[in-house]
Amino acid sequence: MRAITVTPGRTNSLRLAEDFPEPSPDEGGLLVEALAVGICGTDREIIDGEYGEPPPGATELVLGHESLGRVLEDPSGSFSPGDLVAGIVRHPDPVPCSNCAVGEWDMCRNGLYTEHGIKCLQGFARDRWRISPEFAVRLAPELAELGVLLEPTSVLAKAWEHIERIGARAAWEPKRVLVTGAGPIGLLAALFAAQRGYELHVLNRSASGEKPGLVEALGGTFHTGTVPELGIEFDIVLECTGAPTVVLDAMCQAAPNGIVSLTGVSSGRTIDFDAGALNRALVLENNVVFGTVNANRRHWELAAEALAAADRDWLARMITRRVPVERYAEAYDAEPDDIKVVLEFGR
Repeated sequence: MRAITVTPGRTNSLRLAEDFPEPSPDEGGLLVEALAVGICGTDREIIDGEYGEPPPGATELVLGHESLGRVLEDPSGSFSPGDLVAGIVRHPDPVPCSNCAVGEWDMCRNGLYTEHGIKCLQGFARDRWRISPEFAVRLAPELAELGVLLEPTSVLAKAWEHIERIGARAAWEPKRVLVTGAGPIGLLAALFAAQRGYELHVLNRSASGEKPGLVEALGGTFHTGTVPELGIEFDIVLECTGAPTVVLDAMCQAAPNGIVSLTGVSSGRTIDFDAGALNRALVLENNVVFGTVNANRRHWELAAEALAAADRDWLARMITRRVPVERYAEAYDAEPDDIKVVLEFGR
């Protein structure tokens, strides 16, 4: 069968393998026909040789952690042939740590977790894949091809769950939300804010393409420029760029009792800033800044609910390119106005 593979640690090793082995039953009892995989910066970093780890005993890693597939068979009876599913990316470590032992593998403490298409588990960018039913999430049939957005939506479901848990520490009545960055993560963060009825502001470095219209369709206000130029304090900030200056500005723009969720991963760039002033503001205003990545099953299910409740046309506008697997290399080359690029396996 066909599979998109790389040799981790080696640049320019991306290829379409035409004779990749069928998935072994050892990978799980649920057999799934791939329909599509979403592409993100993580895939491009693995292709560039920055990280990635194949399964034990293998030299190649199948890419693809944002999945959509159709069930072919499930001996357990948990799913029926034809069900639309996505595969949960992260699996708990084998030890397990205290969090993995209770299903909170997104909070793994010892780093021995595994991840499809990233670390020690083959990914979903192949004609057929297997997974244990407990790591598959059923999608509403009416979502159809839009179900490929379940990951990264699960990441934002986790971010919002943690925001609301932290907010419960006091009498908290948030009204205004800032999202920095209008890529897939930022737009999905904005979707959750809109579904909660908050006043929404989204800041992005440029106003080209579909992004301004997508924010406005949510009832939000689209901004360019810098965070300080907005001149507004926000009860909730979701930082989705990872750009160091934006991260610091976002922390400083939180209102008293404000919560800042960092979802972007920064580069190693060094910048000068007044750490003392930031510390003073965080302490005296009871602000919280936290980082979040990945998701457990609970968050995947919350994400499925959020997508099912979203406007289908709005979700469809997020997918700016669909590329057939035969032209796979095009899908991994970023274009200026890309939001979400999807590689299609369905024939």
